[in-house]
Amino acid sequence: MNFDVHVAALVLAMAFFTWLLRFLPFLVFRKNTPGYIVYLGKVLPSAIIGMLVVYCLKDGEFSAAPFGLPELIAAVSVVVLQRWKRNSLISILVGTILYMVLIRTVF
Repeated sequence: MNFDVHVAALVLAMAFFTWLLRFLPFLVFRKNTPGYIVYLGKVLPSAIIGMLVVYCLKDGEFSAAPFGLPELIAAVSVVVLQRWKRNSLISILVGTILYMVLIRTVF
């Protein structure tokens, strides 16, 4: 099998199974959604965001210069932009770009 055909087949298979896994709950819970699924839908987004914040800040060097300033500046910018614009994509994108600029040019 040609390498390009192999890669295309893998991408198509991954796309199909990703689509299937995302669509399957709507098929299974067509009429009545169980209470624990509704509860998880309310609780998990905040828990996942909290875990991502901890993961992003865990390697910050807060005991030596620059004392985690790039991480903290980027995190604060994400929070401010999210509160202001209410757009997660813009908030995360600007925070990531700001962090990369800070670590490459300023600190």
